Amino acid sequence: MLPFNVDLSGKNIVVTGGAGVIGAEMSKSLAQCGGNIIIIGIDEAGGERVVKEIEAAGGKACSIVASVTDKAAMEKAKDTVHDTFGTVDILINGAGGNHPKGTTDDEQYDPNLKQDMKSFFELDEKSVGFVFDLNFIGTFIPSQVFAQDMVDKADAAIINISSMNAFTPLTKIPAYSGAKAAISNFTQWLSVYFSKTNIRVNAIAPGFLLTAQNKALLLNDDGSYTERSQKILNATPMGRFGEPEELIGALLFLLNKQASSFINGVVLPVDGGFNAYAGV
Repeated sequence: MLPFNVDLSGKNIVVTGGAGVIGAEMSKSLAQCGGNIIIIGIDEAGGERVVKEIEAAGGKACSIVASVTDKAAMEKAKDTVHDTFGTVDILINGAGGNHPKGTTDDEQYDPNLKQDMKSFFELDEKSVGFVFDLNFIGTFIPSQVFAQDMVDKADAAIINISSMNAFTPLTKIPAYSGAKAAISNFTQWLSVYFSKTNIRVNAIAPGFLLTAQNKALLLNDDGSYTERSQKILNATPMGRFGEPEELIGALLFLLNKQASSFINGVVLPVDGGFNAYAGV
């Protein structure tokens, strides 16, 4: 159920990573508001599943298999969008993720770390580069390609997905934290660049959700919380993980020009108070 309704009837909305946990929730909610949803990503089966759910609920959607880090593929995807629905009005840059080889096993340097575990010195630079490409370049290229449709269009908007890691880096995940910080910075830069057009550029920074990507870090084999989960919950004043649907209010608010016409270049935390809490 939508927290409130925003009329997006006839708006063509590209959602990269629209088959993921957050992207799928956003895609289905935007379809409920009347938008035509174009899911772009490499998960063909997942994209088709979300399209079927949207269509079963009476919405309009399509799925395009393409990599957000491949500009030629994005240009081709844009042609498909034009042929299917027309030019793009809104872009949600939801594609992103981490890589285990860009993640350390220790929170602080431990000279006695087991031989089969990764310290900072064992991180694989190609995997770190993969994380930066997927998150930052995977936001930069779709913005570059689809914003061409959006210049001087009424109510055009780009929403990027940042993270709590962009405000203060979490231990173990330097690549992901750095890449999300780049997205926050790019959100501000792009908002200024497009400020004389009708394109507003903002970002949402989700707090901690339990998803397929982080389940191994946050849950033990028996389903109980790991030590890392307990640290997160202790640092979250509301004392729980968020749910994907709790991002939808922020998304609809930022897309609603009546509500947020003078909001541009912000990174909005939806985090249960995590960013506000000093730990004491």
